[in-house]
Amino acid sequence: MNEGLEKRYGLLTAIAMVVGIVIGSGVFFKAEKVLIATGGNLPLGILAWFLGGLVMIICAYNFAIMATKHEKAGGVVDYAEMLVGPKYAYFFAWFAAVIYFPAMTSVVAWVAARYFGVLMGWEIVGPQVMTLAGLFLVGSYVVNALAPKLAGKLQVSTTVAKLIPLFLMAIFGTIFGLKNGILVKNFTTVATHVFVNENPLFTAVVGTCFAYEGWICATSINAELQDAKRNLPLALIFGSAFVVLVYMLYYIGLAGAVENEIMMAGGETGAKLAFSTVFTEFGGTMLFVFVVISCLGTLNGLMMACTRAFYAMGSRDVGPMPHVFKVVDDMTKMPTNSALIGVMMAMIWLTYFYGANLAPVAWFGIFSFDSSELPIVTIYAMYIPIFAMQIMREKEMSMFHRIIAPLLGIIASAFMVLAAIVSLKKAVLYYLIMYAVIMAIGMLLKNYKHEKM
Repeated sequence: MNEGLEKRYGLLTAIAMVVGIVIGSGVFFKAEKVLIATGGNLPLGILAWFLGGLVMIICAYNFAIMATKHEKAGGVVDYAEMLVGPKYAYFFAWFAAVIYFPAMTSVVAWVAARYFGVLMGWEIVGPQVMTLAGLFLVGSYVVNALAPKLAGKLQVSTTVAKLIPLFLMAIFGTIFGLKNGILVKNFTTVATHVFVNENPLFTAVVGTCFAYEGWICATSINAELQDAKRNLPLALIFGSAFVVLVYMLYYIGLAGAVENEIMMAGGETGAKLAFSTVFTEFGGTMLFVFVVISCLGTLNGLMMACTRAFYAMGSRDVGPMPHVFKVVDDMTKMPTNSALIGVMMAMIWLTYFYGANLAPVAWFGIFSFDSSELPIVTIYAMYIPIFAMQIMREKEMSMFHRIIAPLLGIIASAFMVLAAIVSLKKAVLYYLIMYAVIMAIGMLLKNYKHEKM
């Protein structure tokens, strides 16, 4: 068995991974939440999308700076190791492998199944959708574990496909809305008889964080990326900026399709209603097929990171059974054992997501929370020590790269954490208890005997 990963991906795949993971399920899934959180206040909703995107761009820029210096086998884990230290890097890798990547991957699998269910007329919490979500997870795992080069090509092709409905709605939705006056009405009036959260902006920003999340997953393939020190920064910077622009234009186009009150009342069918209104029933259905493809592309990109998460620990000889999870298959050039446990963790989190958010009665009581949002907020909190040490240790860098950029990164990350605490309140506390338990288990499994970090 070989223990090195092949340099199989180029710049196009890296950019497609950033754009393809970020653009996908969230922009469709969370648009309705932003509308509801702001009570249909369109300018406030656009501001929320801008602030969420700004946080992503600032953090991505800092990791782009780090990518020019550090290249190993775990992306963000590398930066945590080089700047903060090996123990912190291990806990970051453990968090990513057990909570972050599988939680995000499982939610996106459900979202893909959810929108397919809308096309088929199924109940979005029914057995058909949940079964399909599990099949999507397994299918994505099989492609990534057995044919990683094919997974890379799928990431590029699905990225192109998913931009079609976004651009069409951004252009024609805006024109449609200007002609019939809906866009002006949505900009100048707030939906009536709608409960508005007492902290609408913060609630909306936390909602956008899921839609913007995923760019950090691109760092997980840096050891497989050709000329990573050049290509990864380019992918992070251009990919993230492009995403923000597309999201804001799409959100405005969506506001031109139907009135905010109708969109908010539509729930999971709101996006389909908007597409059908602008492009006729048939055209809307066909474009919605691209939405499902978009979600599957996001799932593929997240699974690419999920399958490599335990390898990031095993390659450093730490964590549970490192000798097992650092093995790379000679045929596929993939860490097969890491991929297997990665999909297993995603299945566990899919079960949790259903029980906590979709079941008629929450299975986990007070420990039921939205696993599409809180793990993201945690990872922003975990960025802060990395940015702080960037200021303290990278003394050979320019003033902007060493001081200003990481300081902005700290502020942006802290803002996202504050927004979550203010808007989600007690849910944050109960999530942190669960987080602490999982991290304590990681401490017990750290395996100091094999430590070489």
